[in-house]
Amino acid sequence: MEFLDRLLTCNDCGGEFIFTAGEQLFFFDKQFKNDPKRCKPCKSKRAGVATQTGTGPAAAGLSRTETRTECSACGIATTVPFKPTQGRPVLCRQCFQARQSPVAASLPTAAATAELHAATAELMAAASAGEHSPSATEFAAGTTQA
Repeated sequence: MEFLDRLLTCNDCGGEFIFTAGEQLFFFDKQFKNDPKRCKPCKSKRAGVATQTGTGPAAAGLSRTETRTECSACGIATTVPFKPTQGRPVLCRQCFQARQSPVAASLPTAAATAELHAATAELMAAASAGEHSPSATEFAAGTTQA
């Protein structure tokens, strides 16, 4: 299929612009059904206005915010991927997962969660140092090697 440059009229400014053969090939490859309706300056101006008025992805909630806070259950400092609402509990990952688990009847105590956090930190440090990594059975039984 051969493409030739075409002259189109912009819907915004009424000016004429060239729809090049290369652009037509791009539209054909992407299976776009309609020709462009705006010249490049009007298109970029329209795109700039959309991002300024708060209609972009950030306004739609697509950007991820990280907020530092304390877990309501165990009191440990944590980050959460949302802005906490006043009056609602905020849980760290482990307390949240414990609440979601059907096996866990209640949230762990602050002491149990702190102990779990400490044990996890020790395992991470040992793994990064290349030391013996205990199996899940050894860890649960408390028979880990030093």
